[in-house]
Order: sequence, then structure tokens, then C-alpha cells
Amino acid sequence: MKWKGLQRSQNVSDRRGMGGMSRGVTLGGGGGLIALVVIILSVCMGGSTDIGSLLESLESGAPVTSQPGGSDQFEAVDEQEAFIQAVLGTTEEHWNAVFSAAGREYHEPGLVLFTTATQSACGGATSAVGPHYCPLDETIYVDLEFFDELVTRFGAQGGDFAQAYVIAHEVGHHVQNELDIMDQVQQLQQSNPADANELSVALELQADCLAGTWAHSIFVMEDVLEPGDIEEALDAAQAVGDDRIQEKFQGSVNPESWTHGSAEQRKRWFSTGYESGDPAACDTFSS
Repeated sequence: MKWKGLQRSQNVSDRRGMGGMSRGVTLGGGGGLIALVVIILSVCMGGSTDIGSLLESLESGAPVTSQPGGSDQFEAVDEQEAFIQAVLGTTEEHWNAVFSAAGREYHEPGLVLFTTATQSACGGATSAVGPHYCPLDETIYVDLEFFDELVTRFGAQGGDFAQAYVIAHEVGHHVQNELDIMDQVQQLQQSNPADANELSVALELQADCLAGTWAHSIFVMEDVLEPGDIEEALDAAQAVGDDRIQEKFQGSVNPESWTHGSAEQRKRWFSTGYESGDPAACDTFSS
């Protein structure tokens, strides 16, 4: 990924080296499933949805019919932080355009770089949780050591676009928060506990798909993608599939306990977003 000439986000805070359990939404770790028609399908196509009646229908079980220009100079930040700023900047450009086209304002998330542990509105952020999004303070928390673990622990091939995918996935959760999808899913999980895991999987796969639409926006930018970039993202998505993680660390696979989706599902939904470039294609809840 040729990122050094890209505009860089001003929403990145560096807490590395500062001392500091999270309830944020992380990258990774049907029959009876209510078909949730996600608000994003309406929002991104300029429509409107009655949230109250939608939730009432779902819970009853009824069928549901700006920034300064980029530079090669890192301006008192190291190259890792500059890279994260550039990636977050591309997500801001993408989602500002999507929301603007739908007549809505996009509120950009913050991103905190930390080491080992730090504080968040969700009760704290630790390296053990991995990169994750806290909806209460609309902030993504990243310990950069995770990118090494993505290769050494989870078996991904790595690369800068794999890292960019991780950030874009967490931004996908912020988009869900902006559109109240996360709140709706939480309410449905509370009212339908048996479907909680399937709803969690659908939420995570949608974040993968939304990350794919961001990747499409990078594809159409001039001279940014390099050969192998998309393959890096697809490989990373598969590496953190629930089945891959369970087989690697537990020696067996239990689909009923999945919260993020299988390797195949994660690859497929990222590809759906990437190939379409359309957030409206990311209805993982009724698929």
C-alpha cells in the first residue's frame, strides 16, 4: 500500500508507553434467527426506516418485509503512527462521502494507540482483547503488537494492507454505531438470548463487509494499491475466523460458540464489500 502521500487523520492519539477490560467490539476472537433488515440498507440508499416499528416487529417474531495534505515527513510521529493516521484518513474520506451522499453527517471516530493497557469508556482496554471499538467513547483501541501476533500467533501472512484491514474493520463497527445497528442488535440479543451468538456473528461479518467497501474505495484511488494488497486483507480475515482460531488453540471446532464467523464467511463478506463497493450489499443479518 502506497500510503505516505495520503492525507492523514488528526483523530489518532498516542498513549504508547503510558501506564493504564474491555467491553468493546473486537476483530476476532438461521433456524430461529430473526431476519434483521439493517438500517444501513436504507440509509446508504437515501431512504428512511422507522426504528421503533422495526424493533417491535423483530422482537414479536413477525416477518420483516478535513485535514492537511499528506507528506513523506512524519512531523514528530514515528512511521507506525503515521501509517495508522494515513489508513484512518482513508476511512474518513470514504465514510464521509457515503454518509454525505445519503444526506447524513458522519462523525469520525477516534483511535488510540497504546501499550499493554489503557483506559476507555468501556471499562479499559488491554492488549489481550486485541484491536477493538468502544461505542461509549466512539474510539478504536489498538496495541500495535497485535500486528505481530496476527502473523506469529494467528498465522496470517501479514503486510501493511492486512493491518489496514484490521483498522477498517473496527471503523466498520463505528459505522454500525453511527447507524444504531449496534444498539438494535444488543436489544435483540437481550430479548432473544438463544440467538445472541448468531447476531454477534452477523454484526462482525457486516463490519468485514463494510471494510471491504473501504478497500474498494482504495482500489479506485490512483496509485495506492500494490500487487498482493487485497490478498493480504483476505488472508488476515481468514486467519481470525472462529473455526481457524478454535482448531489452532482448542483442537476442535464448535460453530455454536462462534461470535465472529468462520474463515470462509469472513473472506466472503469482505469480498462482497470489496467487489460491490456498496454498503447496501452488507446485509449479513438476513442472508
